Amino acid sequence: MEKLVEKALEGDPRSMARLISMVESESPFAENLMKAVYPYSGKAHIIGVTGSPGSGKSTLLDKLIGELKKKGKTVGVIAVDPSSPFSGGAVLGDRLRMQGHSLDRDVFIRSMGTRGSLGGLSRATYEAALILDACGKDVVLIETVGVGQSEIDIVKIADTVCLVLVPGMGDDIQVMKAGIMEIADIFVVNKSDKEGAERVATEVNMMLDLLPDRTWRPPVVSTVAERGEGIDALCGKIEEHRNHLKETDEGRKRKYYRLEVEVEEILSREIARIVERAWEEERTTELLEKLADRKIDPYTVAGSLIDRVLGRD
Repeated sequence: MEKLVEKALEGDPRSMARLISMVESESPFAENLMKAVYPYSGKAHIIGVTGSPGSGKSTLLDKLIGELKKKGKTVGVIAVDPSSPFSGGAVLGDRLRMQGHSLDRDVFIRSMGTRGSLGGLSRATYEAALILDACGKDVVLIETVGVGQSEIDIVKIADTVCLVLVPGMGDDIQVMKAGIMEIADIFVVNKSDKEGAERVATEVNMMLDLLPDRTWRPPVVSTVAERGEGIDALCGKIEEHRNHLKETDEGRKRKYYRLEVEVEEILSREIARIVERAWEEERTTELLEKLADRKIDPYTVAGSLIDRVLGRD
């Protein structure tokens, strides 16, 4: 594994892909692998791109990759797709829209499944972003599934969150929902050549006027991704936000929040595994019959199981 990690850190795409596959499949080596790459991470700018299905996120990312390459940046892309109920793998393959960059050594593109995560992001998504960061990518783009309000999980990973809206899809209403306004650092009105685009932008700005003052007011950028219009302006606002995070306390607070979440999620995962193993040992037909006959309740069973795991018997 050491050789594999070494090659990945040198920028070898095959080795990076293998490392990501190991964390995605929850390999027994995954924990040691993450311990090995973690010290090399923390340099990349992680950008989350989220929004409703059909808003043109993949096309926007394709143009964004091109613009970042012009600026001399190396780019990693994680396109999060809904998971297959059979294999757990990604089923849409959004990276097909980014095929123009697939042979570029400076661009690494990977599709990943949500694996049942309600927030649209699996734990492996975060670990994959860390791997790409450690392996020298200047920018890591994460395209989320686009399932509405549950997209707020992206703030646990990204430095900058771009929320993509389009006219004619009810996004002027969607953006008003609790949580949606708070997650966006930049609002992108895509397909802005369509009727109603100005209204969406105006309503977003009106909603921002109602929010408490913040050190960063999310800008509203109009794009037509298909034609590459507005992409340079979007890149400029992303860079402005990155500089804002570097120059203010907000960047430090956001980093600390993400580190807290990271440790909490690892704790939750490890504790869940311990409890699941204990439940497998405890679960018997006799116990299930007692539960079915209402001679004992699930709360008592769960409580005694936790007491046993924690050594409180």
